[in-house]
Amino acid sequence: MTTKKTYGFTTTILHNDRRKDVEHGSLHKPIHTSVAFGYSDARQLASVFQGKEPGFRYGRQGNPTVSALEDKINQMEGGVATLCFATGMGAIGAVVQSLLRAGDHVVSSAFLFGNTNSLWQTVTGQGMDVSFVDATEVAYVAAAITPATRIVFVETIANPRTQIADLKKIGELCREKGILYIVDNTMTTPYLFRPKDVGAGLVVNALTKSIGGHGNALGGSVTDTGVFDWTQYPNIFENYKKAAPKQWGIAQMRAKALRDFGASLGPEAAHHIAVGAETMALRMDRTCSNALALATMLQADPRVAAVHYPGLASHPQHALATDLFRSYGSLLSFELKDGIDCFDFLNRLNLAIPASNLGDTRTLIIPVAHTIFYEMGAERRASMGIAESLIRVSVGIEDEADLLEDFRSALEG
Repeated sequence: MTTKKTYGFTTTILHNDRRKDVEHGSLHKPIHTSVAFGYSDARQLASVFQGKEPGFRYGRQGNPTVSALEDKINQMEGGVATLCFATGMGAIGAVVQSLLRAGDHVVSSAFLFGNTNSLWQTVTGQGMDVSFVDATEVAYVAAAITPATRIVFVETIANPRTQIADLKKIGELCREKGILYIVDNTMTTPYLFRPKDVGAGLVVNALTKSIGGHGNALGGSVTDTGVFDWTQYPNIFENYKKAAPKQWGIAQMRAKALRDFGASLGPEAAHHIAVGAETMALRMDRTCSNALALATMLQADPRVAAVHYPGLASHPQHALATDLFRSYGSLLSFELKDGIDCFDFLNRLNLAIPASNLGDTRTLIIPVAHTIFYEMGAERRASMGIAESLIRVSVGIEDEADLLEDFRSALEG
């Protein structure tokens, strides 16, 4: 009897493709551009369509290159199945499109990525109800649950103010209530944290960000961790109950969100993301280290009013982050003292780039209230703790000394 060897995070991801049946010994899964897949036996084609055997039907629902990436993400998250989508928002939209119905209720963290907040606002206009709560305390989540609650949705580290949800206790609450717990793992990545460990049934990742890591491809994913009991979920159609119960949710999402809704990831983007993912752990170690150094420097500067980063002892959830995560992430935000113009400050930076993205190799910086959170208005921003002077930083892999000097010089004017 042979025992399957267990490898570390990066080794597993780096060699994942070649452990499968890869054409011509290629070290990367090749880019398959075909949208149609032919069969020499028409009965086999029918069998694939009916879900009786594995295979590819049409590019909208699956592709060999995309499937290889799905397997890679699944390995990272310790899941039973993963689906990839055209964007991270496409992945979150897939949950809404495939798993919710009119009359359902969602409890969501109030501290959300702006576009996710906008999506929930859209959902409320389609006959569903969403309650926004302070997810840093499980009591607020518990108080919002109703008999119609189908989903509890949180982010690990909130963008941009870095609040951290009470992830373990929310997971315990959802397990007790039989509610589907969904965690957006984008800001931590599977390298820093596995939501499965705190009871998440579904895990969302915006692959555009740190997993792909180079700002050259859009993508998103939903991983079923195998933790949730789909036999207790009332919105699964009979058509998708032919497989084992652990596959019901992903089968319905593949049909409703990929086949019907069409938010499919293209093979070229999947290839870029898969190659980028191989160095994710190395990049995350560097960006987390840089972020802590930058946050520490900014906190000590008299021209900075506040710094929000989980790695600082002053952060309200610092102890929670230390308990949950391998490190504190590459995202931080800060507020300048009154009288310092944020646009003038941004324009004095030479290395940090004013741009809207996260998890790139380069440091990116943006004035939050004036750009990505502008549309939601001052009142909603204030409820999320977003000051009008807040500046978000996605820290890159630059040399630490160069990065700190860039910010120090810009502050000095």
